[in-house]
Amino acid sequence: MPQSVFATDPALSRGRLYPEPESPIRTAFARDRDRLIHSTAFRRLRYKTQVFVAPDGDHFRVRLTHSIEVAQIARTIARVLGLDEDLAEVVALAHDLGHPPFGHSGEDALERVMAPFGGFDHNGHAIRILTLLESRTPAFDGLNLSWEVLEGIAKHNGPVLEPGWALEAQEALWPLELLSFAGLEAQVAALADDIAYNAHDLDDGLRAGLLDLEQVCAEVPLVDVLWRQVKVRWPGETRRNRLVPHLVRDLIGAMVDSLLAETREALAEVDPLSVEALRGCGRPIAGFTPDMLGALAPLRACLMRTMYTHPSVKQIRGPAEKVVEELFHALHDTPSELPERWADLFAAAEEPWRGRIIGDYVAGMTDRFAIREHRRLTGRTIMPDESFF
Repeated sequence: MPQSVFATDPALSRGRLYPEPESPIRTAFARDRDRLIHSTAFRRLRYKTQVFVAPDGDHFRVRLTHSIEVAQIARTIARVLGLDEDLAEVVALAHDLGHPPFGHSGEDALERVMAPFGGFDHNGHAIRILTLLESRTPAFDGLNLSWEVLEGIAKHNGPVLEPGWALEAQEALWPLELLSFAGLEAQVAALADDIAYNAHDLDDGLRAGLLDLEQVCAEVPLVDVLWRQVKVRWPGETRRNRLVPHLVRDLIGAMVDSLLAETREALAEVDPLSVEALRGCGRPIAGFTPDMLGALAPLRACLMRTMYTHPSVKQIRGPAEKVVEELFHALHDTPSELPERWADLFAAAEEPWRGRIIGDYVAGMTDRFAIREHRRLTGRTIMPDESFF
């Protein structure tokens, strides 16, 4: 499908911080996607929590599978709108790259222990990974991604009015214009994330037995309508494991249709003739219709009440936060326990950068590696052992 005039054209990219010859067979954004997929940080998402800490089932989503699902949705929407699919995909694949172990529990813990050193923000950490920490060549630090990809990752949730130290460091090196909106590909990736976690958290919650479908239908009219439609299409079918996937697909489809309708209406109002005009319009372009926003509110409330705060999920939050906090303090107090590369960085730095280096190292850990390192450094086991994985 031909690109729209407001799409981000890789041939007109603002380039890379370190100039490189262009690929003869891939656009700049396709090349960036491939670099991300081959990175160590991306592979580590396989063992990082989505909702369930250290899931004891093979079928629950983790950060990696969630990111792949978000990328699929983002790419499809981008294709329909005539956007650059590769850019939408790479932003979607990278949107959770900066999350520490144990999901929001780990992030809360890192925010506390890093408060004296400037705090922690997973978006800022993702930029640090891509521009500094994930180094795979002697030619430069980081992956040397295109400006538009870094912009999309930094601003996919909108302008950054109060950047933390990580994004401030990036701005000093290569400004991403944090006060403006990103291109439409990044906006689409952000809403694809909403679509994926709304539908797939419902799916995982039902699979785990944390959610009761009848109760969800009683509380969420949108799910009730869609579930009734599924049963009408498949009369006599009683196997829920065959029907629930249709419910999840239909929920995704309803959200995608709403996003397309609202975004097309916003594009018609603004009529941007270029991606720069779109960035400068001072408002988000991608969005859900008001009806869909209203319909999703009770679903989010239901998931929060019955799943995200379920006792089986909450009971692991405290131990997970304790693992991260104690790891940080142990490594900060005894940097000789760091791997050689990190110990060298620590020795060459002063505060607050020493604390930030420890934060970088801990944030990069998978759930299971954090548990093992905590056990090694403290001699205590406060989380499940390796057999749990």
